[in-house]
Amino acid sequence: MKLLLVKIAKLQTRSGDEMKAEFNTDGSIKLPDSFLKAKEDNRLKLINQRCIRIRKEVVNFSAPKKCVLHLTVSDRISDSQFIDNIYKQFNENSSVPSRITKLDNKNFEVEIGSDFKRCTDCTSLISRYREFLDGNLIEEKGNCTFEGRKTSFSYEDHFE
Repeated sequence: MKLLLVKIAKLQTRSGDEMKAEFNTDGSIKLPDSFLKAKEDNRLKLINQRCIRIRKEVVNFSAPKKCVLHLTVSDRISDSQFIDNIYKQFNENSSVPSRITKLDNKNFEVEIGSDFKRCTDCTSLISRYREFLDGNLIEEKGNCTFEGRKTSFSYEDHFE
């Protein structure tokens, strides 16, 4: 029988609370149970419900900046034509150059080009998909750094 050693490190959050990080035997950080549960819930949601998953990715951080939205349609949606239709409506009103690529019946990529309003238009497109699906959308931030509007006020964020 092998004995597994679990390392525990104490980290401090911005508010000063202590948080413990556990490490696997190979030295990698052990994911919290809440994160693993959310990941499994999203996987099951993509199989069992009418939804889409959108993963944001910044392809080029230097000028000209370029972002890609990776869209995956759930197994419960048989006709993915709404992806193209919503994109066409978005593209008519958008000031940002963009294009959509259909990889297969379930996977799409929307490339959003360089412009000042790139993040605003990206958020607008995601909101259109969310509205069409009555909020049943899985949004993964990927390596996108855009925060958008904060919905909650935190004293520590504004005052020292």
